[in-house]
Amino acid sequence: MSQRIVLASASPRRQALLAQIGIDCEVIPSRIDEEARDNEPPLDYVRRMAVEKARSVAGIMPGRVVLGADTDVIMQSRILGKPRYRADFMEMFRLLAASTHQVITAVSLVHGEESGLKTSISDVTFREVSEAEMLAYWETGEPCDKAGGYGIQGLAAMFVSAISGSYSGIMGLPLYETSELLRGAGIRLLQEKNA
Repeated sequence: MSQRIVLASASPRRQALLAQIGIDCEVIPSRIDEEARDNEPPLDYVRRMAVEKARSVAGIMPGRVVLGADTDVIMQSRILGKPRYRADFMEMFRLLAASTHQVITAVSLVHGEESGLKTSISDVTFREVSEAEMLAYWETGEPCDKAGGYGIQGLAAMFVSAISGSYSGIMGLPLYETSELLRGAGIRLLQEKNA
């Protein structure tokens, strides 16, 4: 089977993580409504988003293997999305500072009538972060397109005192769960190409 899959996301981090395990992808971002439903639990929301992203792109790419993913930062049962303005970001970071939150990433793989879904849940603990540090971090531009207003692989790493779970899942694509889905669909991974 071809190694080239369709990634239903424009995330450069997800593309890089797939490349890390030897998977080439064609990028076709999904165009779905990402509003949470009334009283929808965060875990259900993240899983639903991953499935809907994959299915929406699979609908226009019949016969292709399509991977969709969704990552959200959860604090006190609240989904912290991408900050739109500095005030949004500051409110989020005040919640995250000196506390532990969860990062949930769901991955969905659709291939014809077959589909699979796996979820990674990680705990991330931030140290105390001063208002001045928060403002300086905001000014870098890094928080703008990231759930919870931070990217663990970037400058925000200096705020993280501990993690429990999947580092790649916190980045946006848990490689263990993703590789299990890909192998289940008959996709050969990096270490298996020459076997």
